[in-house]
Amino acid sequence: MATSSREDCYSASYQDRRFSKQVRDNVHGYIYLDPIFLKFVDTEQFQRLRDMKQLGLTYLVYPGAVHSRFEHSLGVYWLAGEAIHRIKAHQGLELDINNMDIKTVKLAGLLHDVGHGPFSHLFEREFLPRVLNGLNWSHEDMSLRMIDYIVDTHNIDIDPECLKNAKEMVVASHEHASSRSANEKQFLYDIVANGRNGIDVDKFDYLVRDSRACGLGCSFQFERLMDTMHVIEDEICYRAKDYLTVHKLFATRADMHRTVYTHAKVKAIELMVVDALSIANGYLQITDKIDKPDEFWKCQIDDLILKRIETDSSEKLKEARHLIQRIRRRDLYQFCNEFSVPKDKLEHFKDITPQDIVCSQKAGRITLKEEDVAVSIAKIDLTRGRSNPLESVKFFKDYESGDKFSIQDHLISHLLPSFYQDKIVRVYAKKPELVEAVSEAFENFQLKIYGMKAQVHATPEKKRLRKMMFSS
Repeated sequence: MATSSREDCYSASYQDRRFSKQVRDNVHGYIYLDPIFLKFVDTEQFQRLRDMKQLGLTYLVYPGAVHSRFEHSLGVYWLAGEAIHRIKAHQGLELDINNMDIKTVKLAGLLHDVGHGPFSHLFEREFLPRVLNGLNWSHEDMSLRMIDYIVDTHNIDIDPECLKNAKEMVVASHEHASSRSANEKQFLYDIVANGRNGIDVDKFDYLVRDSRACGLGCSFQFERLMDTMHVIEDEICYRAKDYLTVHKLFATRADMHRTVYTHAKVKAIELMVVDALSIANGYLQITDKIDKPDEFWKCQIDDLILKRIETDSSEKLKEARHLIQRIRRRDLYQFCNEFSVPKDKLEHFKDITPQDIVCSQKAGRITLKEEDVAVSIAKIDLTRGRSNPLESVKFFKDYESGDKFSIQDHLISHLLPSFYQDKIVRVYAKKPELVEAVSEAFENFQLKIYGMKAQVHATPEKKRLRKMMFSS
């Protein structure tokens, strides 16, 4: 399409900005919220997202990581709109993209996290499975309930088909895929939560936003992919020359998981919060509200729940309150050591429990109990477990070509990884004076399971000797 035609498409799309609300975002600059989206934003259910930090408890290690789900949701809304507008500018007539399509994609971007629980993914992946015997609850499913609740409660007048398709887009990722409408425009479902290959504007926003908040550089530039995405046979494809840019998206995500999201001290704090929430659940009845949107949004199931535990004087919260106070005083569970599960053991890896560590202890001065030990297992991959996500990405030669194809790594570079997943097993002592005993039991466990010590080095002596400081 000629430049002037593209400009016409953009101006037609943005001509009503005088009716929009302008918001200044520290990542994307000015964001414009049209009236229909403001109806959702200006509800107490959506405003609740201001009370949840995007990275949960990470700010206790990276002090700048205090940005919220609210600003991330606005960012995904904006990028979803930019993506569909750019596709329309180049292929609008060919793909029959209409205003309803644009509204639907933007709505999905705006509301994709409206049902999120507190503390990033800790709430649904660690707390709920522990107290509800492995319950598989997802914030995506709660988002669907919350969207309906918002529409009904606030009498928002929106096209039912638009709402239905937006909800399908919210759960379109491979982990939460549901039946979707028999819609010939399947490429629209690739934009917000991409179930085909994991390239979506949700990642574009949080990788840049999280990196910036933590004071880290981000070498991945999503703008390059946004500018060149092209739909072929109902699928968003990318230029073959951008193969390494796509790879960098997945590599950046893995780096953020390793250095930020699963940082050893962040995980120590998360383990303490899960323990505190588990103890407090009976009194606060947190789990009674997880399937009720009308209670979920207003019962402090957000970051403020820690303050509620900390300030409530009930005897039933004494243990939980003590754990929160320990976090405040930086008296954290002590990281003892870690190892990366050997590659040949990953396929049949079985989760390691505190009981496994305790049972590996040899006779000594201290006899460990399960409640003395905490174990964290961090899975770091490129979004597809032990598979290469780029195998699911389709590329094209140039804009004149109508063919899409996959590319094998070795045709691009021999420096790309041949393995795509790590599992890091970390063990913590819940009291400083137990570090030596837990560290020794952890080493014995490795010898028993693998016939060798898989950890890089022994637990530093200064950590082991902390027991003397606390016992003297």
